[in-house]
Amino acid sequence: MTILDLIKATTPRPELWSGVYKIPWDEPGFSRRMLELHLAQDHDWASRPFATIDEHVQFIHEALAERQPCRILDLGCGPGLYAFRLAALGHECVGIDFSPASIAYAKTSNPLPDRCRFELGDLRKAEFGSGYDITLMIYGEFNAFSLDEIRDILARVCTSLKPGGRMLIEAHTPEEIARIGRTAKSWYSAESGLFSEEPHVCLIENAWHEAERTAESTFYVIDGATGEVTMYRNTLLQYTLEDYGKLFREAGFAEVEITAAWSDGSPKAEDQLLLLAGRK
Repeated sequence: MTILDLIKATTPRPELWSGVYKIPWDEPGFSRRMLELHLAQDHDWASRPFATIDEHVQFIHEALAERQPCRILDLGCGPGLYAFRLAALGHECVGIDFSPASIAYAKTSNPLPDRCRFELGDLRKAEFGSGYDITLMIYGEFNAFSLDEIRDILARVCTSLKPGGRMLIEAHTPEEIARIGRTAKSWYSAESGLFSEEPHVCLIENAWHEAERTAESTFYVIDGATGEVTMYRNTLLQYTLEDYGKLFREAGFAEVEITAAWSDGSPKAEDQLLLLAGRK
């Protein structure tokens, strides 16, 4: 795509949730650049600072595991920052993520390979295994899947848990999804960043689709040397609190408990919810 194509809007817009234009987090270059964001300590764009993760892990260890060794499945585990710490507290962890750079880092940095294992896989297709006490899905990934995809994931998680096992999900508030979709256009320039290792300009356009209850973000990345434009789209699906509860019940869980997210003082905490449900 060229800048002229962008001005004339000659590129057809895809259907929402077609998946065709989702940001390719599993592409090697994207994956490598995303890993850098996961490990950075001066922001929480991809993962929280380590001190905050320590607090979250302590909560999981005390409130969910009740300080007893558990089998824990970490979905969308990234570079293993939660799993490493949970394994150090005596838990057996399996992490699944479709970012090759993050999984490679998790495997090579794994301090306890006898208690911590990582697999490269897409959560929509991966085998989860069975016999888990706790399953985690941290940092809002829940809303990035289509309705059919998340229904399937929840049903397979429920099957993978022991009776009485619990799932902890961090999801977006409905207000936050709508806010993202209604955010004004913006742009930035960078020598390098998530979308490119070369100098570039990124134009960001957001849209709120009320009927589909979907926030759509479009990123136009303009190469500084050639002017070539690469387009990426990302979609987030909005759920009400009642919707969240219904999804869990349909998947075979007991009534979901919904609370405000971690009380860690981070700027994003007020935009997130913690969803906790047990297998019947």
